[in-house]
Amino acid sequence: MKVIYTEKSQLLASKTARCLGCKTSEVKYNKFPDGEQYLRIMDSDDEMVVVSSTVDAETVMQVILLLDACEGRDVTLVLPYMGYARQDKKFNEGEPISARAMAKALSEGASRVFTVNIHDPSVLNHFRCRAENLSIAPEIGKYIKTMGLESPLILSPDEGAENFAKAVASVGGWDFDHLNKTRLSGSEVTMAPKHLAADGRDCIIVDDIIATGGSMALAASMLKEQGANSVRAAGVHGVFASGGYIKLMQAGLADIASSDTIEKASSKFSASEIIAEAVRR
Repeated sequence: MKVIYTEKSQLLASKTARCLGCKTSEVKYNKFPDGEQYLRIMDSDDEMVVVSSTVDAETVMQVILLLDACEGRDVTLVLPYMGYARQDKKFNEGEPISARAMAKALSEGASRVFTVNIHDPSVLNHFRCRAENLSIAPEIGKYIKTMGLESPLILSPDEGAENFAKAVASVGGWDFDHLNKTRLSGSEVTMAPKHLAADGRDCIIVDDIIATGGSMALAASMLKEQGANSVRAAGVHGVFASGGYIKLMQAGLADIASSDTIEKASSKFSASEIIAEAVRR
């Protein structure tokens, strides 16, 4: 077995290969003068594991080319972060279902697919091969344990994500809840834990994606107003679009962490062990 990668997932690919006890294969990337991409896998095997977060259009093209270059082999495609997965239905006439289009395009040449904390698991139904979603909630829980907090309160941003907060909290037997949004007027809202008070607690907001960080920054400010000792954020996928990281810093969060599904300076825990375990299985 060999692990290969796209250019923006080298770190996670190398960690996954180490967990699997196998080697990564060198992939040479280049571009033709007209901008078209070229790649070559320098060393392949009967079984290949492609590790790639599809963070932009260039990476999507690299995955398609890698899958085609692995023709005739047993290929496991790992999409730690699957771009376009949130457009999972038509909101207006004339729109594509982008998640479906991506799934179909990336199924060609793959024997099986693994995603990590995909926003909506129903997207997996669009793949033309077996697809499974993995959760790294336990890794977030392990990371929180290293903080040495006596009794943190694990919070999801809404009721729909409370099961994720519950899975994180189960690692340390901590309290968990979800944030409840109450509209006070046309322009004013308040957010607070639904069942438990933030006063005197170290609060950690956990989510699958930290996109722009706007709602999380607002929630952090309100939790501090409610008497929280500290507020931290831990998300699986650290997108941080539109200055999202800066917004969270300005909101006074004590820590901002994400995984290496998208490789950033905030990547403080890894999806590699859970991916390797799934590939072995």
